[in-house]
Amino acid sequence: MHKAGFVNIVGNPNVGKSTLMNALVGERISIITSKAQTTRHRIMGIVNTEEMQIVYSDTPGVLEPNYKLQESMLNFSTSALVDADVLLYVTDTVEKVTKNESFLKKVNGVEVPVLLLINKIDLTTQEKLEQQVEQLRSLFPKAEIIPISAKEKFNTAYLLKRIQELLPESPPFFDKDAMTDKPARFFVTEIIREKILLYYKEEIPYAVEVVVEQFKEDDKLIRIGAVINVERDSQKGIIIGKGGKSLKGVGMEARKDIEAFFGKKVFLELYVKVEKDWRNKDRALRNFGYDLK
Repeated sequence: MHKAGFVNIVGNPNVGKSTLMNALVGERISIITSKAQTTRHRIMGIVNTEEMQIVYSDTPGVLEPNYKLQESMLNFSTSALVDADVLLYVTDTVEKVTKNESFLKKVNGVEVPVLLLINKIDLTTQEKLEQQVEQLRSLFPKAEIIPISAKEKFNTAYLLKRIQELLPESPPFFDKDAMTDKPARFFVTEIIREKILLYYKEEIPYAVEVVVEQFKEDDKLIRIGAVINVERDSQKGIIIGKGGKSLKGVGMEARKDIEAFFGKKVFLELYVKVEKDWRNKDRALRNFGYDLK
């Protein structure tokens, strides 16, 4: 008997979905920063054993869209409700229980098992946690509530056990040696974008999209050329920095992580280009791999 299924992770921004995904997959698949909207795509991480294949899916945080990029991000999150075999709805001990009620209704309406995870329980008291559990139980009568700390890996072993029990019988969906559905270039763009999120303040990281234009690999070295697209000339100047210092800093940090990810020496060249108002342009968004309805 072989089990396989799609385990989709949804929830509001900044509740720890990407940290949880990485903990469950055992690899650094999703980028993690303290900024909201870090995840923009639906990213799959695949865990294989002889008896099962779990296809985890990390999704962007659910928010009311202000521009077309955010509409695409919401599409990724909503689609995760439709094709899940097990749904992980993640909240935490910080956010308001009833935040984003329209999405909560959609979660309540799914037919598959829902595991409602209260993350970051290391940041609360037992008494407050019990109150939150009661509140959530009245809102989600069909869901199974599991308190966890993804960062500290508390209760993640129990969560994995429940996921394995709930998986349907099925042959594998992907090759048994697959770790993700995304190509190597995707992880390069995500690592560079993570460094930009960490390096620059305020609006700049959200106006950035990274595209890998060159990826040449031989036995010893990977040569990568990547373009950082921004929306305005002023943003280009900020990304490059005085004498190119900021761009060099981002490149150096990204190269270290890319080398660790691929286990190989990397030569990384970064360029900055202005793609005016790309977050609201269908053509640009499609070119960058976003799903527009």
